[in-house]
Amino acid sequence: MWLNVFYGLIIPFAGTALGSACVFFMKKELGRKMQRALTGFASGVMVAASIWSLIIPAMEQSADKGKLSFLPSVIGFWLGILFLLLLDSVIPHLHLYAQQAEGPKSKASKTTMMVLAVTLHNIPEGMAVGVVFAGLLSGTGTITIGGALALSLGIAIQNFPEGAIISMPLHAEGKSKWKSFLGGALSGAVEPIGAALTVLAAGLIVPAMPYLLSFAAGAMIFVVVEELIPEMSEGEHSNIGVILFAFGFTLMMALDVALG
Repeated sequence: MWLNVFYGLIIPFAGTALGSACVFFMKKELGRKMQRALTGFASGVMVAASIWSLIIPAMEQSADKGKLSFLPSVIGFWLGILFLLLLDSVIPHLHLYAQQAEGPKSKASKTTMMVLAVTLHNIPEGMAVGVVFAGLLSGTGTITIGGALALSLGIAIQNFPEGAIISMPLHAEGKSKWKSFLGGALSGAVEPIGAALTVLAAGLIVPAMPYLLSFAAGAMIFVVVEELIPEMSEGEHSNIGVILFAFGFTLMMALDVALG
């Protein structure tokens, strides 16, 4: 079981690292249309994961509350939204295509701000993986090893383009390929670290599992709506983002049902 947990925590980070490695094989920065497509795909995966891997299990675990079984999910979801809203306001960061940084004023470089934006984006993903595997270790019947690994695999798939979207611009701005690769890969390091800490606290987490599952869902939805959807819709030919959103959504849904 612990070996499966180890794989589950590392798989999402591996997706980011593999995407960052594109800097060694691609000569040009990703075009705007490709970036919108990849961002749309990531959005679809995150929304589907929030529903099938997090919110539905949270409601199933609260089934004993009868007609109020939705309440822990609603509370947890809003806490996740507010938590990311807080991080968004206290961490200086710069979204893709944005001209002005968000959060408190900082003298950090544009590159650093972009890496911070992706790191902020990765926090809820690491939390989601950690909570699901903590639930698996606790023996919670609504979470299976297949469903937990499906979440890890889905996040790894959507992390692949994120790694490329970070490492390629870094190289285009003059950094070496290795430094660009490390910048992209390290932006995803927060995921396994956060997930591992969550798993280690599994015994404390179990009583609040429905709240924590929906908390992670709320945090992920915040990232999608506040950051990814605006990026995938930017400029002309935004339909490609919508199509890839639908593809990512159905792929993650299929993975969760087939493996769960």
